[in-house]
Amino acid sequence: MTFRDRVDAGQQLARRLQHLAGEDVVVLGLPRGGVPVAAEVARALGAPLDVVLVRKVGLPSQPELAMGAVGEDGVTVVNEQVVQLASMAPERREAVEARERRELERRAELYRRGRARTALAGRTAVVVDDGIATGATARAACAVVRAHGARRVVLAAPVAPVEALTSMGDVADELVFVETPVGMDAVGRWYRDFSPTSDDEVVRLLGPGSQRT
Repeated sequence: MTFRDRVDAGQQLARRLQHLAGEDVVVLGLPRGGVPVAAEVARALGAPLDVVLVRKVGLPSQPELAMGAVGEDGVTVVNEQVVQLASMAPERREAVEARERRELERRAELYRRGRARTALAGRTAVVVDDGIATGATARAACAVVRAHGARRVVLAAPVAPVEALTSMGDVADELVFVETPVGMDAVGRWYRDFSPTSDDEVVRLLGPGSQRT
């Protein structure tokens, strides 16, 4: 175990990101566990904190196999290779996307409480999670923030498998990890306290004072 909890992990990660201080940065946590980590990074960089809301769009027959992802403001990321292999009718894919978008909108309202999404156009977006295992969600999040106009995308996490240093290089301009173990299994094994992050905690961290436009 390397990290006491997500706060400790965020503080350690923030030290690796100090070279971004002074840039026009927005820190974006992946709900829910990535938000406490991102809050520490945002505090250290003096940057606004927001969430990057992504819903994976899985194949109905294999929900874990992503044929794309949806993000806020109508952003859609499509994995054309998976879609073609699945030979799925467009209307069926659209129905799955619509279902995931409804859930995304529900979470956006829950977490932001009516606040506008922080503008990313022309800025450096630091996408933060509490750890990366398969990388599917982080990959989609990076694609979504780029689609929202981020000038530069930095993917950061306390722990990620060593292969992520090469496999994730196509979705981010910079990768920053504290630990990159060989043969990594569950993210939680790297934390002494990996208790679930509640929706209430996410709302609290994103409350007044967390954002600047």
